[in-house]
Amino acid sequence: MKYYYEYEVKYQEVDDRKRLRLHNLENYLLEVAGTVADDLGFGIQVLHPRGLTWILTRLSVEMDYLPTHNEHLVFETWIEQNVHMLSTRDFRIWLKAENGEKRLIGTCKSVWAVLDLEKREIVNCFDDPIFADAVDGEVLEMDRVRMTTIPEPTGKRNYTICYSDLDYNRHCNSCNYLRVMMDTYLPDYYDRRVRLDINYQREITAGEELTTNYLLTDDGVQYQQKNRYGETSCSAKLTING
Repeated sequence: MKYYYEYEVKYQEVDDRKRLRLHNLENYLLEVAGTVADDLGFGIQVLHPRGLTWILTRLSVEMDYLPTHNEHLVFETWIEQNVHMLSTRDFRIWLKAENGEKRLIGTCKSVWAVLDLEKREIVNCFDDPIFADAVDGEVLEMDRVRMTTIPEPTGKRNYTICYSDLDYNRHCNSCNYLRVMMDTYLPDYYDRRVRLDINYQREITAGEELTTNYLLTDDGVQYQQKNRYGETSCSAKLTING
């Protein structure tokens, strides 16, 4: 089963070049995934009263074009599979013209897990029939980009997680990791094909210091964020083509 949601890009979501910011694009993807889960009966509205919540563990998105203010995006999404305590949700991203015609401008693969809010541990609840009934099964083919540690970064920035970074899961919102990365170093990816791969490994909460290291590569930039103990909280790579 495929699901479709349409959004108009808002003024505050574009940057100084009038293009949708990548962390705002990620926010749309998270919003669509959450809406689908709610519609299917296993979203936050159901999980939170049980002390559970959805968390994003991995995201890969490829964009041929980043829309501007007032343009309309249509997100086509489906659940590829629910296995090994992880749920894979795929997307196609369409640009919708005023005459109703759509042009494919991006694809995305995301991997999710269910977190126990008290124990702060991932739990398996996919044996409930409602999850099996929701699986579409279509596989979106995207090569997985593997990231290594950054022993000698090109540069870095320290940032303290504050009120505006948090969500109601009591940790830094997924999109804000990416926002801090791109505030640390912003590559020139405008008007080019861009791919973002981001892995979330450890949550970080209010008052904690997040160190963002970045490494310039031949095809873009790699980021690695560490907590105060030197453990990796989040890794990402922005690959630029064209």
